Amino acid sequence: MANENLPQDERGSIEEELRVDVVEPDEGEYSLNDDRRVRTLSPTALVVKRFLRNRVAVTGLVILTFMFLFSFVGGLVSPYAQDQVFYREDNQSKQYAAVTENKELRYISDGEGLPSMARAKFVLAQKQGKEGSFESDGVTYTFKQEGEGLFAIYAGDPANPISLATYDTVSSSTEGEELPFALQHAILVAATNDKNSFTYEGKTYSLDASGTVLDGDQEVAYASRYVVQPSMPDVFLSRAFKDELVSSIEANDNEFTFKDDKGEEYSYKLSYDASKSTWSVDQSASTRVFDTYSSPSKAHPLGTDKNGMDMLTRLMYGGRVSLYIGFIVVFIETLIGVVLGGISGYRGGWIDNLIMRVVDIFYCIPSMPIIIILGATMDAMRVDPQVRMVYLMLLLGFLGWPGIARLVRGQILSLREQEFMTATEATGIRASRRIFRHLIPNVIPQLIVTMTMSLGSTIITEATLSFLGLGVKFPFASWGNIINDVNDTYVLTNYWFIWIPAGCCLLATVLAFNLVGDGLRDAFDPKMKR
Repeated sequence: MANENLPQDERGSIEEELRVDVVEPDEGEYSLNDDRRVRTLSPTALVVKRFLRNRVAVTGLVILTFMFLFSFVGGLVSPYAQDQVFYREDNQSKQYAAVTENKELRYISDGEGLPSMARAKFVLAQKQGKEGSFESDGVTYTFKQEGEGLFAIYAGDPANPISLATYDTVSSSTEGEELPFALQHAILVAATNDKNSFTYEGKTYSLDASGTVLDGDQEVAYASRYVVQPSMPDVFLSRAFKDELVSSIEANDNEFTFKDDKGEEYSYKLSYDASKSTWSVDQSASTRVFDTYSSPSKAHPLGTDKNGMDMLTRLMYGGRVSLYIGFIVVFIETLIGVVLGGISGYRGGWIDNLIMRVVDIFYCIPSMPIIIILGATMDAMRVDPQVRMVYLMLLLGFLGWPGIARLVRGQILSLREQEFMTATEATGIRASRRIFRHLIPNVIPQLIVTMTMSLGSTIITEATLSFLGLGVKFPFASWGNIINDVNDTYVLTNYWFIWIPAGCCLLATVLAFNLVGDGLRDAFDPKMKR
């Protein structure tokens, strides 16, 4: 009315300023602050709308979606199995034999042989003459030279020597055969006196310039000044190999190749140890070994682990196991917590007091020492890895329910005094239905937030136990036992592709669960501004 007394121009100006444009919305379209739109949204839709407005929470949801696809779908499309082992051909060098050139007398004995004290006295007597005698421990020994560098030593019986002192050795050409002492004696006598043949037990043997003993056309034995001994007792060194080896030593070659009777060719390297006057023979061969710690490649984008398994595939299956354990443990915790917390909060009295005392006892249980002890016990009992995983989930779930029970109890204590609960009592609804149809659904928003937060902590717990060797066991993979490889400092510093991807997956998943939990907490908060 006051505006009516104003001039027409001023009154028009004020009305222009106070005018609110009313834009008729198109059919089916409403602005976000329109009451009609709000009334069309259900409580669930409101929660979803609030959640989607939270960019941080949406980011966490995207990360979780990727990790689920990576773990569950990735394992299906991967061309490899989680326990598939890969091999590579590798040239490995190992000590194969040792060669010594006899520059001192060696003793070949019949029976017990010549005692060490007698050997020392023989050396002193031998330096005084080619034939003679000496005494040791009350026994008189005689010796005589039977060839160049060959001495026969007798004790009592002048016809049968008990030992031979020689620079040459005699080896059998047949694997596993021991030559009689008398035959070795006859061979050495013929070899040191440059004879072409000799007779032994009525049979005539021929002897060539290389020291080879022949029975007709068959090689029986050979004499050599080089002693060639294999590094492994079950290895037999053939005459051809020894000849090739000695030829390389005399030609001062550092390496040679030799093809054995099976047609397999190997490379050998020679190294001389002056302090021992010994040549060491190392065999180099192509061996099929585990493709351990191979660098990332086209076939293995994240390389291979210490067992020669594809790391990318192990990461996929490891994520599946970690998520499985997280969800099942949280489900067990929630199931026990909701049942006991719901009964405690609704019934009250001595039932509430009893259940809360049980909760207090569980809070006082040192869960980590118990888990470590049980893990060590399962190791000692060699529990199957799959059964062990079930025990781990049950144990973690059984120890983790008290927090959820207290949450549910606290919420129900506040809800049971409200009007809708009075109405349920007035209509005669039984107690179990009141708890699980009317009270528990009103606690679900807080439960969802708590469960989401618990998933991250459960995955961390499982990873910690697996890292310590007490959780998921080989051949099953989890992110925790994959990171277990960094117990080796060399792996930690040189093979980043072993532990960094698993650590990043673990970090991203736990962080994403926490972000989603925070977002759900804000979305369920009834005091949040719309």
